[in-house]
Amino acid sequence: MSRKILLVEDNLDDEALTLRALQKIDLAYDVVVAHDGVEALDFAFGTGPFAEREMHSKPRLILLDLKLPKIDGLEVLRSLRSNNETKSIPVIIFTSSSEEQDILDSYYLGANSYVRKPVDFNQFCEALRQIGLYWLTLNQLPPLHKGLCAS
Repeated sequence: MSRKILLVEDNLDDEALTLRALQKIDLAYDVVVAHDGVEALDFAFGTGPFAEREMHSKPRLILLDLKLPKIDGLEVLRSLRSNNETKSIPVIIFTSSSEEQDILDSYYLGANSYVRKPVDFNQFCEALRQIGLYWLTLNQLPPLHKGLCAS
């Protein structure tokens, strides 16, 4: 089973805050950072600069921001959910947006959860701790972390 979290975040301050919070809560997972939607999909599908990545090391969890350059978070989510190799990877929308349409679109496209980033650092850490506890410890993935359907 992969011990990787894919963090998709274009804001360097939010990236640093998330990495700091993940380190503080000590999840024992490697974090790979993608700074735009293209990088996220390249990592997920093992293409572009990640073509040499072993495909069995798919991320165990994806923390996905919505407002991204090149390809936005909703399009990343749509691509992940349309591919049998990535459709079962838990995707948590982790964003500062509280727009109702973003929430609706995220769930419609197959997000597993939608979490608004807290502003307070301690609350931010607690949100990530709870995400990690559920999605990395309690949640049961399909065998071999493969897609849900063979078709």
